[in-house]
Amino acid sequence: MSEGKSVANSLIWAVALIIIIGIIFGALYYGGILSGKQKKEIDVEVKVPAVSNSQ
Repeated sequence: MSEGKSVANSLIWAVALIIIIGIIFGALYYGGILSGKQKKEIDVEVKVPAVSNSQ
């Protein structure tokens, strides 16, 4: 009977390990580390309007 419990215990740990690895892989993929997406840089130029002293 203890052999059946050992197999069931090993199966539970194997499934848990697969789920944990899947979560880590998914987080890395959607985080951009594994997806290969290049980050785009946007050049933004801000100009302050000129002040006119017409009184």
